[in-house]
Formats: sequence, structure tokens, C-alpha cells
Amino acid sequence: MPDVLPEDEVVRICQELIRIDTSNFGDGSGPGERAAAEYAAGLIEEVGMEAEIFESAPGRANVVTRMAGEDPSASALVVHGHLDVVPALRDQWSVDPFGAELKDGLIWGRGAVDMKDMDAMILAVLRGFARTGRKPKRDIIFAFFADEEAGGAYGARYAVDKRPELFLGATEAISEVGGFSATIGGQRTYLLQTAEKGISWLRLVAHGRAGHGSQINTDNAVTRLAGAVTRIGEYKWPIELTPTTRQFLDGVTELTGVEFDADNPDVLLSQLGTVARFVGATLQNTTNPTLLKGGYKHNVIPESAEALIDCRTLPGQQEHVLEIVRDLAGTGVDVSYVHQDVSLEVPFAGNLVDSMIDALHSEDPGAKVLPYTLSGGTDNKSLSRLGITGYGFAPLMLPDELDFTGMFHGVDERVPADSLKFGARVLNTLLTNY
Repeated sequence: MPDVLPEDEVVRICQELIRIDTSNFGDGSGPGERAAAEYAAGLIEEVGMEAEIFESAPGRANVVTRMAGEDPSASALVVHGHLDVVPALRDQWSVDPFGAELKDGLIWGRGAVDMKDMDAMILAVLRGFARTGRKPKRDIIFAFFADEEAGGAYGARYAVDKRPELFLGATEAISEVGGFSATIGGQRTYLLQTAEKGISWLRLVAHGRAGHGSQINTDNAVTRLAGAVTRIGEYKWPIELTPTTRQFLDGVTELTGVEFDADNPDVLLSQLGTVARFVGATLQNTTNPTLLKGGYKHNVIPESAEALIDCRTLPGQQEHVLEIVRDLAGTGVDVSYVHQDVSLEVPFAGNLVDSMIDALHSEDPGAKVLPYTLSGGTDNKSLSRLGITGYGFAPLMLPDELDFTGMFHGVDERVPADSLKFGARVLNTLLTNY
């Protein structure tokens, strides 16, 4: 086969993936992931490997392939991405969000950062191994999941629950939202994701007495709900540092000379630029109201009203947060889960972590690498149900002027083409040596 390096085709693959609309609206109304799954499977099969596509529901497709390693007794590694993206409103974008235009050295489009960039890196590296006949040191399970943007019920969660044999022998995994660079204290620093907060998507239903809008009503469900939402949304959660976050902040202090002050965290956070968005949300639990619904006519007081709360919880605090939310909601308001998933925290140590750091240093010698906690969630949550330890490692060397963290779910999402090529080289080195 021709000598094509992963960096030679990673940009093209990323563009072609972005051009496949896989918008996930969370209610089953989107186009699904089937077309993207078929594209990924085609690239895998083109280089002589077998790929399995399986659906959890019509159009909700996942792709898995396994590459045999030199040592069958070694534990397997899962390298995974998700094929779905959050929706994009075309009239808000300066370009076609599914056009994958290459402009000013960047690929523009929905999924350029979250996470068709990493999907493209994985596919390019996989194809490089297959073309040359190289074997990794251990089995590598490459997986591309559906539905991550809505919790993974049709993707990673389905695969773990219904097809656990696909992950036989796997003990570790790598995926998105880690390995990207930021400049801290004048030093390029890569943030390796070793923890992520738990997810508690809650529904509040307030009850009251229905009646005419012109009458006095001291049992108004809308009023009761408004009070509950205000108390929950304005609650000041205390700062609590997990081991991962403490290690990250210690590293920032070493680079900048600025000590962390729990009474005034903004002093240190100001040293992080746009990365402060990610880090600031990991210093405490959060409870953000995101939706209100109640009533059906201007002059009718409804008997119930509803709100949704997006809670992100620190490791080990899910039940504690739920208890406080219920207290804040008060009487007459039911609190229930719409979706929940675990928090994760794993060591910033071990052979895989060392190998990720070495792979970064192979392309950027002398760079600093720090662990951090992700305020959102990834499909590593689902894989953890099989005892698989997950890390966020989608390596990108980024220019300082790019607001990278603002690209996630943002308008005019984009990623530098050179950053993708860098990531493909780093990922190739990692999978060759680990």
C-alpha cells in the first residue's frame, strides 16, 4: 500500500466527517449517526480491517473494530470517539456549519472541536497501522459511538450494556477533551483530563391549585416553582478541591507564582485565560436552571409547573447535592432524575499517563503537562461500568489567540489544520509505544 502518513489525511477525514450532519437534538428527531458510521467503517475496511456497525435504534449507529497487538496477554486499550454533534443554527454562523470550509488555516464546522477532530485522528492513525502492517504492543479497540451529546443511551451505554464482549480484556481508554495546550505563566502546558464531574439532570415539578388568573391564589404552582428555581440557581456552593484539581492548581502556582485563594479564586483563574472556563466550574458543585415550563393560557393559573436543572457534581457528592437541592426546592415541589451518570477520578500516574506525556514531548519537548477535571462528561462514564479507566487525550497544540474552550458547542466552531496534524503524530506515537 502507498506510504501515507496519518498527518497526510487527517484534515481531509475531519472535513468529510463534518460534512455529514449528525445533529443530536436529544429527542430522536435528528438525522442519526448511520451515514457517519458507514463512512468511518468504509475507511476502516478500505485498509483491510473489519468493522462492525450496530444500531441501538433505527439510524443510531455505532462502529467498533479491534486491532490485534503483539502481546495477546497484555490488557487492551479502548480508543474512542463519538459521531454525533450538538445542533447548529445556520443563521448564527458566519459559514455553513456543515461545510467544513478550510479558511485561514482552520477547519470550520460543527464538530471541528467536539469531536470529529479526534475521530479523524483516530481513523488516520488506525489506517496508518493497517497500511504498513504494523502491530501495536497490545490489542486496541477502536470505537465510534452514537448519542454522546444526549447522555449515550443509544451509544456507549448501549454498547456497554448490550455488547460488553466487544471490550473484552480492556482496562484503559482514551477519548476527548484532554491533551490540548494552553499557555500558563508563559509556558505551553497540556491539560490531560484525569477526572470529570458527575451528571444529575433534574426535573422539578411544582404543584398548586388551578384557578382563574384574576383571583387571589396563595397556592400558585408558578410562584412556587419560581421560588424554588431562584433558590437553587443562586445557591452558593462551597469551593471543594478534589485531588486532581488540587494537583492542577499546585502546578499553576509553580508556573505563575500565584497561590490559590479559596476566598478569591479569580486571582489564580485569571492566569489561565480562556481555560479558566473549564477549571472554574470544577472548583465546586453547580446547579444551573436551564428550562421553565408551565401554564397554557394568560388568565389560567395552572395546577403544576416544571423546570429542568443541570447539576454537575464533584466526585462522591451526587447524593449530597440531591439532598440539598430537595431542601432548596421546598414543599410542594417534586425533584426527580431525568438522567444521571457517575463522576470519575483516576490517577495522574502509571504507564499510560507516562506514555501520553512522552508522546506529547516527542512533538513538543519541554512542554508542561498537568492533570485537570472536566466539568462536563464523556463516554468514559459508560466504559467505567466495565471497570475501564478512562482519560481525556485528544492532543492539540493550539495558538494562544484561539478561544479553544469557547469552541465547544459554540458558534463558528473551528480547529487549526496544523493542530490536527500535530495530534495525529502524537496519537500515532502513543499507540506505537504503549
